[in-house]
Amino acid sequence: MNVHHIAMHLSDGIVNAPTSLLLGVTAIGALGFCVTRARSELDERAVPLAGLVAAFIFAVQMVNFPILPGVSGHLLGGALAAILVGPFAGALCIALVLTVQALLFADGGVTALGPNIINMAVFGVAAGYGSAVLLYALVRRRAHVSVTAVAVVAFLAALVATVCAATGFVLEFAIGGAAPASLAAVLAYMGGMHVLIGVGEGAITALTVVAVVRVRPDLVYLMRKPRAQVPV
Repeated sequence: MNVHHIAMHLSDGIVNAPTSLLLGVTAIGALGFCVTRARSELDERAVPLAGLVAAFIFAVQMVNFPILPGVSGHLLGGALAAILVGPFAGALCIALVLTVQALLFADGGVTALGPNIINMAVFGVAAGYGSAVLLYALVRRRAHVSVTAVAVVAFLAALVATVCAATGFVLEFAIGGAAPASLAAVLAYMGGMHVLIGVGEGAITALTVVAVVRVRPDLVYLMRKPRAQVPV
């Protein structure tokens, strides 16, 4: 198999059955933990937003944007979901999107659902939210947090999340890769391509977060804990 046929949204047969099973069990455990913790993130305002976030990510993931000639990518959404509704609710949103895509649209293999959830809903969300919290804390040292600063935070967090999700796949491929491609080739391809994809991811994330901030900044989870004044 040519390494260019390997993508972030895994299909069946990229990692072997034992690895897929292990990651599937791990994903179930991680999502169970997220369910218990998401209750603290979701109030009467956040529940409708979580549904909208999941629907938006589902729709945007169906559209690929060009990266290089013959190469395209799509939104992963981990950082976006985490910034808007929190890391635990965000992980559940991404997992729901991936499950619907795998079961109803054959986008991503069913046996690869566990690895996909780990990469995009766990690694991607955790890396995106952690980066956003760190960057936002630095930004908040100023007297006011501008919309531009929030956009930069969202962009960089999404870029980091995309690269970390791709790194998670490379680790899984190193453990149980079933496709006939060398680990070095997979690492170089996934790393290089997902830095570029991360730029597109960052742009979409920044634009979406800014759109929400301009209308209802109180709905943005990252900014609710603690609250901040954002001039528009």
